[in-house]
Amino acid sequence: MTPFLNRVEAGRLLAEALCASLPDLTSRKDVIVLALPRGGVPLGLEVARALNAPLDLMLVRKLGVPGHRELAMGAIASGARVLNQDVIRSCGISDEDLEAVAREEQLELERRARRYRGDKPWPELKDRCVILVDDGIATGATMEVAARAVRQQQPTLLVLAVPVAPPSSLGRFTPLVDRIVCLMTPESFWAIGAWYRDFSQLNDEQVITMMREAEQWAGGDCG
Repeated sequence: MTPFLNRVEAGRLLAEALCASLPDLTSRKDVIVLALPRGGVPLGLEVARALNAPLDLMLVRKLGVPGHRELAMGAIASGARVLNQDVIRSCGISDEDLEAVAREEQLELERRARRYRGDKPWPELKDRCVILVDDGIATGATMEVAARAVRQQQPTLLVLAVPVAPPSSLGRFTPLVDRIVCLMTPESFWAIGAWYRDFSQLNDEQVITMMREAEQWAGGDCG
C-alpha cells in the first residue's frame, strides 16, 4: 500500500471517504468535527472544510509509564479515563505513581486548552453528529478515551474517521462508536508514521493557525 503524501492529503482522502460512506453529512446542520491535536488537526481541517462543518479539538493525553513514557498505561480526556491494566500490573505501577502521572498530564491538557482555544467555550455535543479525526490509530488507547468522553455527552451519531489503523485496534471501537471510516487497515502495522511520506511533527503555533483558519473559511461540499 502506498503511503499518504502528508496529513493534508490524508485529510482530503478521508473527507472523500466520509462523503461516500455517509452522503447526508453535508446536508446535516448538526455536524461537528473534533480533531485530536496535534497530528489530527490538519486532517480535521480538511474534513471540516469538505463537510462545511465547524472544527474543534478533542484534547487527550497519554499516561506514560514512569521512566518509559512512550509506553502507555492509559489515557485521559476531559471527563474520561482509560487504563491498560495489563501494563499497570506488568510494570508494577502503584496507585500513587498513576495519579502523579495523571495530574501532570491533566495540567498539560489544561495548558493546551488555553493555548489552542483561549477562553472560547467548549461546544455542546449532545444531540449532534460528532466526527472524531486523527492521523491514525496504533494501539487505540488515546482514541478510545476520546470516544468515551464524547459518548458521555450523548451525541446522536458518533463517527470515527482515520486514514490508517490495524484491524486489531479498530475492533475495540465497535461498541463505542456508530460508524468507522478508515482508509487502510494493514495487518502488518509498525507505526502510524510509516504510512506517511511526510510525518513531520506539528508545533503549537501551527495548530493555532489551523484553528484560526477553520474559523474563517467559507466551507465547501462533497461535490
